[in-house]
Amino acid sequence: MNACRKLLPDGRWHFQHGPMDLILQVEGERDAVAQAHERAWHRFEGLLQELVDELPGLRAPVGDRCVLQGAVARRMWEACAPYRAGFITSMAAVAGAVAQEILAGYDQPGIDRAWVNNGGDIALHLAPGQSVTVGVYADIAALSAAQLHSGLVLDGKIRVTSAMPVRGVATSGWRGRSQSLGIADSVTVLARTAAQADAAATIVANAVNVQDARIGRMPACLVRDDSDLGAIPVTVDVPALPEGQVRRALQQGLQKAQELQSGGLLWFALLACQGQFVATAAPEAIAGAKWPAEWVTESEVGSVFA
Repeated sequence: MNACRKLLPDGRWHFQHGPMDLILQVEGERDAVAQAHERAWHRFEGLLQELVDELPGLRAPVGDRCVLQGAVARRMWEACAPYRAGFITSMAAVAGAVAQEILAGYDQPGIDRAWVNNGGDIALHLAPGQSVTVGVYADIAALSAAQLHSGLVLDGKIRVTSAMPVRGVATSGWRGRSQSLGIADSVTVLARTAAQADAAATIVANAVNVQDARIGRMPACLVRDDSDLGAIPVTVDVPALPEGQVRRALQQGLQKAQELQSGGLLWFALLACQGQFVATAAPEAIAGAKWPAEWVTESEVGSVFA
């Protein structure tokens, strides 16, 4: 299967190759945008093979020394290395690292704003004075085509400006394409880079947990035969739980998020589970954000969602 790209009716681009499924939106001078699109596409075409060539190393537990060779593979390792005291592989940062690599093609004069969305893990480029609003929808599995067409009631929105130390947004949880040890519907993380946000979201989502015999868990390799988690049990079903249990699970995740925030590994985190929300202390720039449920129109949020 070869890499393919398609220009969407609204002017965004769709790049796809195997598991890499990117939506790109760019604003700026026409010639600069066109040149950047070609540069990004050229980089994208060979990226999957680069990662496949190092797949055994990428699926191995992160150790004290990086033996990976490619730029994206090493970025994945670096994003996951702070968590190597526990079990983590570099694959925990793959989506964010890929988005970050493709976004690099747009970091040039004439580009005002750009974002690369790789299945909800987003890399941002903001020229000085620019900003973007990220819309957060906690339970992506509950989305319907009718909702997408008529407009969403989102769980929150976060305005990211060029002055903030944030260029990456990532979401993890037990639903969707993620494999998680926890029960969070979603954990959305803002960080300095997309790869760092991806790894941190994985760690925090794993921490949103509680013991209950009704929660379905299976060895990761039986859920997905190519999983890098091997026989580690991952969550496959979460029934409706008592509010107190959900609250305890979220508090465990929040404690982990606060640890990472204190260590500079994330800038902000929003955790959601069964209609309950908790968040790290909001930096001043987003202290006015309201959780949950705030109406966000299409004109406010563009196409950036976590």
